[in-house]
Amino acid sequence: MLALLIVLLVVAADQASKAWIVAHFSLYQARELIPGLFSLTYLTNQGSAFGFLNGEHGPWRQAFFVGVALAAMLAMLVFLRKLRDESRWCLVAVSLILGGAAGNLIDRLRLGAVVDFLDFYWRGHHWPAFNVADSAITVGVALFVAAQLWGQPEGR
Repeated sequence: MLALLIVLLVVAADQASKAWIVAHFSLYQARELIPGLFSLTYLTNQGSAFGFLNGEHGPWRQAFFVGVALAAMLAMLVFLRKLRDESRWCLVAVSLILGGAAGNLIDRLRLGAVVDFLDFYWRGHHWPAFNVADSAITVGVALFVAAQLWGQPEGR
């Protein structure tokens, strides 16, 4: 039940935040919230992380990304089933990854691209824009790696 709750919360937060951005911003519009550091900027990404294959065109790109997302989600579901009695931290980590993958897959299926809007920068350095789903995936991977490297905290 914990895994399902986490997945649903990630998907809900991701889709709600993207819906708000789409409703209140025009494509490429930015609103600086922390001068010189952070803006909300409505962008779309037809590629994957960091814009990989973003410039490629054709129906194969969409099929490729949907297929990869579905395969990854299936692997995470199998992994969750195996983890259910072993490690609460790994279960949480994989649930975050699964929820993030599902959130971005929903965008791909609905819009043909993923909505990104969290935009960090410092002077001449600019981090690629991302979203709540990407954040959940990143935190999930970091948590999983930490659990593997340092083991489980007391109390699982």
